[in-house]
This record gives sequence, structure tokens and C-alpha cells, in this order.
Amino acid sequence: MTTIFASMSPVAAGALASLLAGLATAIGALPMLVVRRLSDQAQDVMLGFAAGVMLAASFFSLIIPGLEVAQEQGATKLGAVSLVIAGILLGAASLWLVHRYVPHEHFVLGREGPLALRIRRIWLFVIAITLHNFPEGLAVGVGFGGNDLGKAVALGIGIGLQNIPEGLAVAVALLTLNYSKWQAFLVALLTGLVEPIGGLVGAGAVTVAQSLLPWGLAYAAGAMIFVISDEIIPETHRRGFENHGTVGLMVGLVVMMFLDVVLG
Repeated sequence: MTTIFASMSPVAAGALASLLAGLATAIGALPMLVVRRLSDQAQDVMLGFAAGVMLAASFFSLIIPGLEVAQEQGATKLGAVSLVIAGILLGAASLWLVHRYVPHEHFVLGREGPLALRIRRIWLFVIAITLHNFPEGLAVGVGFGGNDLGKAVALGIGIGLQNIPEGLAVAVALLTLNYSKWQAFLVALLTGLVEPIGGLVGAGAVTVAQSLLPWGLAYAAGAMIFVISDEIIPETHRRGFENHGTVGLMVGLVVMMFLDVVLG
């Protein structure tokens, strides 16, 4: 896989990797074509796993490389950490603004944003998952726009892995709203297809201006950390199975750490 990506331009590699990661949402939804019901405990474990992968990816594949790249570009340690902090906060603030002003619906927490009550629930779920997936695609694209192909591949694999339980959660949520199995599967597939858009934006931006790379890495990390704290972890703590969600998070974190160390 690394050889294939090495033969491509950074933008093409970032777009392809984020597309493959996004398609993993459809893989996650496949079991719901056969099984109608998934236990709440299992859902919380899987969402926790997704949060753990994203948390580890934010630090090992985005924040730490961002600090290293900033110093390679001539920044002092103080300058590098200040730049990365600013990027993280900017990414989180951007997602906060989007979540505040764009109507969407969480699996457990319910509807949020203006005019949410006037929009069909299926579209609110689609919007919510799209808000999750864009920063993930952005992170993959930025990774491939940098100079460390191993870390970029590890990041792409990690994001793909955490998209599997997210795709399953989307399908389960839609089935509970009495949508058909195929409708649930197709929606899960479509929500993953926003990731290549983020991948193109991220890879294109840092390829055109390499000085944006540490900013892009930090921004993507901040956006993902916001999603973890504001959305995914609260989802796993609303039904009384927070211990299950925590176990999933720990497993996801060490899996992503392993991938980053071995492939990076």
C-alpha cells in the first residue's frame, strides 16, 4: 500500500486514502443488512473504539508531527508549540461554530442547532455524521501532504478503522427510525463520501504552501478532539454503559498507537 501511495502525487494520494477511509463507513453498516438489532453495550464499545483511535491519531499522527515540522521550518520550541496550540484551538473553534449553527442530530443526545425541529431526522443524522467525517478526511489529506508517508498511511488506516463502528452506529440509528436496511446502508455509505472532499482540501492546501503543514496538522487535530469530547464520548455515557465505552476507547487508542509506531 505504501508503495502505491509513494508513486502518486500528494494530492491524489490524500484523496484516495481519505476515500478508502470514508468507504469504511459502508463496511461498518454491512452487518445491519443481516442483523436488525445491536445491543446498546456493543454500540457504546464501538463508539468508544472510534474515539480512542481518533484521540491517538490526533496526538501521534497530527500534533507531534506538527511540532516537529514547525521546528524543521525554523521555529523555536516556544514558537512551534505556540503555533500548534493556536492551530488546535482554531480547529476546535471552527467545529464549535459549525455545531452551533448547523442543525444536526446525535444518536443519543438528540437534536441540536437552529431549525433542527423542522428538518427530517434522517437528514439531521446525515449532517451530524458529515460534520464528523470532514475533519477526519482533512486530517488524512494533510498527512499525505507532508513528508512522512509512513505516518500518513498509519493515519489513513486508523481513520478507516474508526469509521467502521461509526458506519454501524449510523445504520443502527436509522433502523430504529424505521428506515429499511438498504436505506440505512446507503446513508452510511454516502456520509463517508465527504471524507475525500476533506482529503483534497487538506492535501491541496499543504502541498501548495508547505508552511501551512504544521497549521493544517494542528487544525485537523483540534477539530477531531472537539468531535471526540463534544459528541462521541457523551454518546457513550448516556445509557449507563460508560465502562463499556471506556474499554472501547482504550482499545482504540492502543491500536492506533501501535499502527503509528509500526508503520510510521
